Amino acid sequence: MDWEKLDVNPRIVNAVKKASLRSEKEILSLSVPEVQRVTALSLRDVKRLHAAVAASYRRSPPVTALQLSLGECPSLEPGHRLSLACPVLDDLLRGGLLLHGITELAGESAAGKTQFGLQLCLSVQYPQEHGGLGSGAVYICTEDSFPIKRLRQLISQQTRLRPRVPQALIRSLHLSDNIYIEHTADLEALQTFVLQRVPMLLERGLARLVVVDSVAALFRTEFQADETIERARHLLAFSGTLHRLSHTYGVPVFCINQVSDVVDDPNPGRCDYGLVDSKVLPALGLAWANQVMVRLMLRRQEGSLRSEGQTSAPRKLEVVFAPHLPRASCLCGVWEEGVRGIPSETQTLS
Repeated sequence: MDWEKLDVNPRIVNAVKKASLRSEKEILSLSVPEVQRVTALSLRDVKRLHAAVAASYRRSPPVTALQLSLGECPSLEPGHRLSLACPVLDDLLRGGLLLHGITELAGESAAGKTQFGLQLCLSVQYPQEHGGLGSGAVYICTEDSFPIKRLRQLISQQTRLRPRVPQALIRSLHLSDNIYIEHTADLEALQTFVLQRVPMLLERGLARLVVVDSVAALFRTEFQADETIERARHLLAFSGTLHRLSHTYGVPVFCINQVSDVVDDPNPGRCDYGLVDSKVLPALGLAWANQVMVRLMLRRQEGSLRSEGQTSAPRKLEVVFAPHLPRASCLCGVWEEGVRGIPSETQTLS
């Protein structure tokens, strides 16, 4: 990257060089606080730097994800899905995640929701013939810090999770380099990121998956109980942005959601969709439920599962509603190599 061509103060360029940032991709892969830390620039300077990088993109656009979806480059096969890298889970979802619309995974704390998000961030980087989309992922954290140690463990165990994929291909992917992580502390930062930086990554073809972990965290903390209308307005604006990104660039959006306790009798007005035996429901109510194309629930079960010398708490993954899927569920566990479903004929609980 020729940093001198950027329309910024030479002082900013010198700071970027001293920080050994060599490409636009490196700038976009870092959050604003991270760029500030490595360059010692002010917040205003970092925003100017991001704006200059965006302008550079517009002057020299490469082949984009949008062009791929429009058939200007070799396109994906009709009906292609983003695989979860597990035959049992893929069978439940008829191939994996749809490439258009929002897929939600809701569940209680420690159910294993983030494990699915991490696994998808790796799966999307594989070529189409191995269930991926041949690109990176955007991972937006709104509450907990990004689990980098667990990601590294998953990367180191890819040959166990994908025994049929050539090891040379797995090594060539550089999986840790293609996940763009952003921590957003408030709704303004979240909306700014999905409106400005995420489109740049998608336009460049650097990412073809967006993960939000979790969608409920900021909307729960920034509004009081009597501000439901205002919360719904912001929630609809945010979901509208996610839908536009998904349908414009042909990327799946995977939103992890928290749950709320059931404090009265379930009723259709609360969008229970058959979860009448559940003590919890996905958070954010009807305003959010109406924006979701596919709703999945993950529940931690009692007992334990054993597989290949490992033990895991069992989880039940359930399809609550989807336009193309029947109500169904499967048992799965979280192992060193990732999330794997348990075939029904081999399920044993202890």
